[in-house]
Amino acid sequence: MVIDGEIRMKTMLKVMTKVAGALALAVGALSAHADLKIGVVVSETGGGASLGIPAHNTIKLLPPTLGGQKVQYIVLNDASDPTQAVRQARKLVEEDHVDAIIGPSLTPTSLAMLEVVGPGKTPMFSLAGSGVIAVPQEGNRRWAFKLAPNESTMGEYIFDSMEAAHGKTIAYIAYSNSYGEAFVKEIDKVRAKRGLTVVADERYNPADTSVSPQVLKVISAHPDAVFLAVVGSTGALPVIELRKRGYKGPIYMTQGIASPDFVRVGGRDVDGVMFPVSPALVAEQLPDTNPVKKVAMDYVTTYEGKWGAGSRSLFGAAVWDSYVLLDNAVPVALKTAQPGTPAFRTALRDALEHAGEVVGAEGVFNMTPSDHIGNDRRALVLVQIDHGKWTLIKDVAKGR
Repeated sequence: MVIDGEIRMKTMLKVMTKVAGALALAVGALSAHADLKIGVVVSETGGGASLGIPAHNTIKLLPPTLGGQKVQYIVLNDASDPTQAVRQARKLVEEDHVDAIIGPSLTPTSLAMLEVVGPGKTPMFSLAGSGVIAVPQEGNRRWAFKLAPNESTMGEYIFDSMEAAHGKTIAYIAYSNSYGEAFVKEIDKVRAKRGLTVVADERYNPADTSVSPQVLKVISAHPDAVFLAVVGSTGALPVIELRKRGYKGPIYMTQGIASPDFVRVGGRDVDGVMFPVSPALVAEQLPDTNPVKKVAMDYVTTYEGKWGAGSRSLFGAAVWDSYVLLDNAVPVALKTAQPGTPAFRTALRDALEHAGEVVGAEGVFNMTPSDHIGNDRRALVLVQIDHGKWTLIKDVAKGR
């Protein structure tokens, strides 16, 4: 009987050892966390290629970790097409189960993807410019973040400059899509408060090869200044036409044209164009007092060190800042949930909503549950194209 008792005791000890080992492995697996998956949707072809290519190039420069965790980037091209953007977003959300999405590059594709990231409860960092992507913060927009300043903030810079030159009348030429309409609508609110007058308001399709009728109407109205709500290299078309028709007044644009391709296509015709833009575009020209300068220089040095002098792009800088914000939020989310789960995606969104004074290459971000843009006047400077170069006109590093 004693022998039988000893055998039973040894057997129980073996079982307990195996159980303890299994528990130790399980605890270890939990503490290590699963790898992160970040989806990326950009316009590498089509009309938005000049925005999407530098965004993808920046992804290639990011560290292999986020918040101390290994990360995998899954990059897809939407060809600048909203339908394709939705298709790529569904793959990332429903098949790859990504924890967040960086992109897409354009306002129309961003608005289309809201219909996927909202129901999929997946945070999305739009690289586009229009505020309608993340405002108001309700419905599917609860999962959308946008890093470019809002149209109204850009409008303040434009009309400050225009009034300094004693301009009183303005004409608009914009894309006949969600980007153009949103920019003109918001810019015009600022214009109305300043008591300035609109003398012409024209639209054209981004795929159009001529804007002569629109430009002729604008010139016949004799505006003191012209504002163009267009993006990328195709945005050079109305500038070239205005110069060809003899317009010599100030031309203001959005930061959507801040790419080397725009200058290449526009040539000398785009000299003198002014636009409010994120500080990364002119990082070296910023005063040392600008709070963004260090991070902006880190981005520019890294990007141009890989892709060549003068290759920087604010659309790449937006990717860089997406990483900065995620790197800040991931450790917070990991305290409550595992990557690859709905709970983690929700925790990640909640952490992003409480990002305070996070300094990026494009601005200083203070997100809240009602504000998924989170930047202020520190996110802009006024720049002019001078002999094919970006030249700082004014640096305004103010708080809200």
